[in-house]
Amino acid sequence: MDVFTFFFLGLRVFVFCIGFMGNIFLILSIIQTKFSHIKSFELFLMGLAAANLEEIVIINIYDVIILQTSSTAAGTWLCDLLKFLTMFGEICSILFTVIISIFRYQKLKDVTKRMSLPIYLDSIRSAWTLSGVCVMMSLLFCLPVFAINPQGSVENITRNNSGCPPDFFYCGKNHCPKLYLVYKYLFSLMCHLLPLIIVTVTSCLIIAVLLSQRTMVTPVVSVSPSSQLNRKTKDLRLTRSTVAVVAAMALFQIDWTLYLIFQWLFIPVDFPFMAEAEFFISTSYTSISPYVYGIGHNLFSLKNLKKMLFKSLL
Repeated sequence: MDVFTFFFLGLRVFVFCIGFMGNIFLILSIIQTKFSHIKSFELFLMGLAAANLEEIVIINIYDVIILQTSSTAAGTWLCDLLKFLTMFGEICSILFTVIISIFRYQKLKDVTKRMSLPIYLDSIRSAWTLSGVCVMMSLLFCLPVFAINPQGSVENITRNNSGCPPDFFYCGKNHCPKLYLVYKYLFSLMCHLLPLIIVTVTSCLIIAVLLSQRTMVTPVVSVSPSSQLNRKTKDLRLTRSTVAVVAAMALFQIDWTLYLIFQWLFIPVDFPFMAEAEFFISTSYTSISPYVYGIGHNLFSLKNLKKMLFKSLL
């Protein structure tokens, strides 16, 4: 193992540990503090964290077992299964991010007129239904992995002779079926570019709403000091959680914009470390976002950490 390979492997392990602990802590924080009266947003966060966790675990198993060990014993079915599970977690994470961005915008939109009236996604039944739709859509988008296996797609791109390329969407120079190209670009457009556009638009709308609320002058009404304090506390929590959502959306936009640039403009043969670059781009959001959401929504706190440690010791 050369120096660069050892360095990238160590960095992968570090990113894995950070992402694994963050997503596990986010799930446990929601379960232990919110599960008795879980809301739609917490359910979406749990779905996002579960998808992130699945992707991080599978992509590291995929790399360590097949790529790093140069294992030729792994059959085509195992290679396709690991690709399917990796893509499934990736698309689930993207779709839950889209839902979170739309949900937050809907909660902020016309909040002064709507006051405390709920929106459609506030219903926990609607949230469960939408979560199930995300999982089913991810399955449908990833199932063609088992049917489409382009010949010659592993030419000169792997660091070893495993026969299981790190980039499923790379096609060999000598042979690339048209059906495979259609699937590649449809997948990129529907699962990467379209969600990126939706998240970017909703992020801009959320920022516009926040700016308009800061400049809005609210009429003075005669209310009790306790009501004013409760209202102020609620507004501060909403603003803090919204800022966390916007920060996570910005990270999402940076990551997947870079990913699409690498996918569409670079050729793995000309860029030997493309697999490593795509790994860190695609996993940076899944590893960092749970901390952004957890801190912004007061789920990552010393109080929750002590509570979980105390329960684990009992």
